[in-house]
Amino acid sequence: MSLLFDDITERDKTLAVKDLIDDSTPRPSFFFLVVLSVLMAACGLLINNVAVIIASMLIAPILSPILSLALGIIISDGRLISRSFFTLLKSSGYAIGLSAAVTWLLWNFTSSSDFMFELNTEILSRIEPSIVYLIIAIIAGTATAFARVKPELSETLPGTAIAVALVPPLATIGIGVATLRLEVISGALAMFILNAVGIILAAMVMFSLMNLYTKKTVISKSVVEADKELEEQLKKSEKKNKRKKK
Repeated sequence: MSLLFDDITERDKTLAVKDLIDDSTPRPSFFFLVVLSVLMAACGLLINNVAVIIASMLIAPILSPILSLALGIIISDGRLISRSFFTLLKSSGYAIGLSAAVTWLLWNFTSSSDFMFELNTEILSRIEPSIVYLIIAIIAGTATAFARVKPELSETLPGTAIAVALVPPLATIGIGVATLRLEVISGALAMFILNAVGIILAAMVMFSLMNLYTKKTVISKSVVEADKELEEQLKKSEKKNKRKKK
C-alpha cells in the first residue's frame, strides 16, 4: 500500500489541499455551475435521456465540498467542516428547488407531461438505493481522493464525478416534490445520502493514508484566505450595485 503514496511529495499535498479549498469555496460561480448542472439533470431525467444526465454530472461542482468536509473531519477543523457542510446544504437546497420548478413548469406549459403519472427508467434508477450503490460510492470516493493529490491522474476526475452521481438524486428529489410523490423524495434522498456517506468515508481513509493531517496549518490558512477573498469580492459587487442605483 505504501508504494501508492511514496511518490506523493509535500508540494503535491500542499497544492492538492489548496485546490480543494478553492474549488469548494461558495463563490457565485460555484452556485452558478450548481444551477446549470441541476437544470440539465432535471431535464435529462424528465425526458429519460442518459446522455444529458451524464453531461450534468460533469459540470456539477458538488463533489468538492463533500471532499473538503472529509478533509475537515480528519484534521478536526470546525471552520472547514461547517463551511463545507453549509456549501453542500445550500447547493442541495438550490438543486431541489430548481428541479421542482423545472418539473412544475414542464408539467404546466408542455403537452408532454407523462412523468407526472409514470416514472421513467432514469428516475426509477435514482429512487432504489441498495448496498451496491454504497460500494460504488466508496470506490469512486477512493479514486477521487487519490486522484486529487496525484497531479498526473487529474484526467480521471470527470470519470469519478459520473460514478458518484450526486446531482441526479437531488434533481429527482425536486421532481418528487413537484409531483407530490413521497416515494420519489424518500428514495432519491436515501440515494444521495448513501453516495455522500460513501464518498466521505472513502476520502477520510485516503486523506489519512496520505498524511494530509500534517497540512493542517496550510489548510486553515487557505480557508481564511479563500473566505477573505470571497468577502472582498462580495463587497466590491455591493459597491458597484450601489453606484449603479445612484
